[in-house]
Amino acid sequence: MTDMVLTLGQRAKSIVRDPFFWVGSKEMGGTALGIAAWGLVTGVAMVKSGLSVPLALLMGLTVYAGSAQLAVLPLMAVGAPLWVVWFTAICVNLRFVILSSMWRSYFANLSLRHRLAVAYFSGDVIFVNFMRRYPEARPQPEQLPYFWGAALTNWLAWQIPSTLGIFLADQIPLSWGLGFAGVLALLGVLLSMLKDRATWVASIVACTAAVAAFALPLKLNILVAIAAAVAAGLTAEQLQKHASRLPAVKNEEER
Repeated sequence: MTDMVLTLGQRAKSIVRDPFFWVGSKEMGGTALGIAAWGLVTGVAMVKSGLSVPLALLMGLTVYAGSAQLAVLPLMAVGAPLWVVWFTAICVNLRFVILSSMWRSYFANLSLRHRLAVAYFSGDVIFVNFMRRYPEARPQPEQLPYFWGAALTNWLAWQIPSTLGIFLADQIPLSWGLGFAGVLALLGVLLSMLKDRATWVASIVACTAAVAAFALPLKLNILVAIAAAVAAGLTAEQLQKHASRLPAVKNEEER
């Protein structure tokens, strides 16, 4: 047991000392304000919905998924059956099945314990930043330090404000609109990432699908939007690559 702890400590030190750890942390820092605002309002909402402080702290640390937490709080407040609460949380987080299938190409070589840790600390914005930096699905040595730099920054940006929101729930009214401030901050990050036709197509399709499927129960419109965006983005990317090859093929034929 002692040897395992020492090994993990040495591995963690080597990751933190890697320059790409700090690159990931810095790039994730751009979204820290939005994540913090969202975390704070989630912490406040947990207590105001009737959860005790210890239970809210446990939920914040173990669930670590803002959209799922906010989705199940109204159900818990009205005493909904446990299976309904679990089913709702699973439906909201089904998007991570899609994301994890794409993570697999990068982290499949890690041990099961390490992959479970990656699964817990992963997040939507981390995924977007990672894929923007490493669009080719092939493992590279700097990817793991980069991921952990982004992941730990995101975790701290969420957990610290969320914990403060739990303890200061009586002093922070929901009318402050902190959740909307978080959404605005994240929208700013999203707009900065729209740099080519494929991402624009994916974003427009995601927005359209989310609105069109808004009436679905258990926030399934989120899953529909993500699936539609991935399909549209991949299709647009393939069409773009095909269009770029046509002039080269035409020149070869003319020769």
